Amino acid sequence: MRRRTAALALGTAAATLLTGCSTMSPEASGTVTLNMVESLTNPTRTDLLKDLIADFQQQNPKIKVNLVSPPTEQADQKLQQMLQSGSGVDVLEVRDITVGPWSNNGWLYDMKKDLDGWKGWQAMTENAVDAAKDAKGRTYFVPYGFYGLSLFYRTDLIEKAGFDKPPATWQELLQQASAIHDPAERRYGYAFRGGANSHSNATAAIEAHLADRVDPANGYKLRNGRTIFSAPEARDAIETYLKLFKQASPKSSVSWGYPEMVEAFSNGSTAFLLQDPEVIATVSESKSISKEQWATAPLVAGPDGKTVQPLATAGWGVAEGSDHKAEAVKLVEFLSQGEASASFTKKNSLVPILKSAISDPFYRTGPWSSYVTMTEQPDKYRVVTQPRGVSWWAEWQQKADADVQKLILGKTTPKELLAGWDSYWTEKWQQEQ
Repeated sequence: MRRRTAALALGTAAATLLTGCSTMSPEASGTVTLNMVESLTNPTRTDLLKDLIADFQQQNPKIKVNLVSPPTEQADQKLQQMLQSGSGVDVLEVRDITVGPWSNNGWLYDMKKDLDGWKGWQAMTENAVDAAKDAKGRTYFVPYGFYGLSLFYRTDLIEKAGFDKPPATWQELLQQASAIHDPAERRYGYAFRGGANSHSNATAAIEAHLADRVDPANGYKLRNGRTIFSAPEARDAIETYLKLFKQASPKSSVSWGYPEMVEAFSNGSTAFLLQDPEVIATVSESKSISKEQWATAPLVAGPDGKTVQPLATAGWGVAEGSDHKAEAVKLVEFLSQGEASASFTKKNSLVPILKSAISDPFYRTGPWSSYVTMTEQPDKYRVVTQPRGVSWWAEWQQKADADVQKLILGKTTPKELLAGWDSYWTEKWQQEQ
């Protein structure tokens, strides 16, 4: 991508945006300025977005884009303040955990009519098209990619332990991780997630044990309408997950979140890691393990050989308060198709939204190949949508993480944990009716 950062309208526009003033009016020349706000920021990603914006501006000389990149820790709060004011933002990053509350508050623009007939839909995967629409068919954002789990593993360590292939099920993962685990040698089987967002891997194990019975439209529900936490198989899953901590994980992982898990695998101390594809880039840069020493495998399955892939997603949307919705939608379309989309997903290590990615050598070889395998076998690796858009998701995360912490510290049992989770979601859904 070409760099034309000088063309970006920073300066006065940035000051106007950050003080919450209204979006700039078209200039005398007819030029429209769009204020675009990202939330999952990092310097490399921001530079990439600036490159893409520069290309968009070259193709659309009457549209200027002012990119604002708040620190990730403050971004959602900043965006919420701007959306509440009703001005100052045109295009914004919308995530599956923010689309629910933001759309319920009337802050997001439904792009459905604007995107009717858009050719970009034809190039997208079925998952991407489905993710772009809510239960009522409204389009509040177009996904730029997905975050999906796969198993990172040490090829040399499993071979040394006598295994000829990586684990395909949770039970095999427990077996191999336990065999490799040797704290005296500072070698650990599994990079356990006991801290922030620990509930996500626990629920992934539960969903895998119930793959045939999970409601694809709601990964926390069975097809009969009850919660996944009410099923007997959920207890087997949690007990296996707890054994992974007790038998195959370092004691310090009781408080590990994302950074600690990734570091433990990247520095060569753990044999297995369950994580999103963005970790591929991090591990590839490791000085502790070579590219011959690690690989990825598809997400581990339940006892029946099937599993559930709980894809998380985010994308680009338009603010309801924007005075330039047509131009804003045009920018969303540009970022969601062709070279712009392909470049963004590759450089951010995201599961792509374009069908063409399946035949791209970048995805068919090396650590990305496991994602292609899962995409090509939808009956075995079943994609579901978790209820991440509900207004109480943040409350759930806090409760569920605390419960997992109690479990691994011996302060609650798998049976008690699941009963609490079942009651929690049953009551929430009843309140919605």
